[in-house]
Amino acid sequence: MASSREMKLRIRSVKNISQVTRALEAVSAAKVRKAIQALTATRSYAAKAWQVLTHVTGQPGYSNLHPLLMDRPNPKNALVIVMTADRGLAGAYNTNIIRYVLNRFSNSPIPVKYITVGRKGRDLLLRLRKSILADYSNLPANPKFGSISTIGRLAVDEFLKGNVDEVYLIYTDFVSMARQVTTVKKLLPLAIENTAGLVDYELQSNSGTAAAYEYEPGQHEILDEMVPRFTALQVYQAVLESQASEHAARMIAMRNATDNAKELVGALQLAYNKVRQQGITNDILDIVGGAEALAEK
Repeated sequence: MASSREMKLRIRSVKNISQVTRALEAVSAAKVRKAIQALTATRSYAAKAWQVLTHVTGQPGYSNLHPLLMDRPNPKNALVIVMTADRGLAGAYNTNIIRYVLNRFSNSPIPVKYITVGRKGRDLLLRLRKSILADYSNLPANPKFGSISTIGRLAVDEFLKGNVDEVYLIYTDFVSMARQVTTVKKLLPLAIENTAGLVDYELQSNSGTAAAYEYEPGQHEILDEMVPRFTALQVYQAVLESQASEHAARMIAMRNATDNAKELVGALQLAYNKVRQQGITNDILDIVGGAEALAEK
């Protein structure tokens, strides 16, 4: 059994760790509030952009209107944008993303290139000798659309040049403070699904049928500007989702670590009291034994 001095040092060490985890929990709680505000501020814009895009392409043969909407049969190369964190101490946040990537694309029949957003994903993919096209680590706490849009532009350029035939986006979708879901989205070619259901009441006439609109400039000019921008917008939205999920996961992980540290301190304190009581009992027995020996002499 450890000595009382060793037990005291261990208790002090665990208390110091609990103070660190409590501070990290408070920092993550402040960051997750800001991340949620930024996330909710862009959701309405992303939804409206999607509605306009679905309305413009809401006719037969829409896939032939723009190269980014055109499916390519027999794809030969794929590009995957992986979003992880730059730091750890976030529970299973990074582990879930990396495990999902490996399960989905490790045995892919076609070559896969990766664009990593976050140092954790980059380091693991480098250790596994994966082909990394670009890396975007150490993003700012409050990223702007202009700085993130370079990721979307790179994916669009690779797709238009024919270097890749499919582009996927893997990130963590923020559902609630207690639930974050690893999500995969096919970014390119851009799939317009369930167009009729996505167009809201504002894009319909009073009779309930879809209203006819004339767009200026022409349809092709609008798509040339809107489809690449909407692709970059999806990447930006995924970055905001990932940051909110990361801070929420780290806050919960640090809260659990603080609670576990408190329980461990209680258990160590009880063990220390037992060791200390045993030491006192042994000292009393030694004194009594010595007194009895003197009395016999």
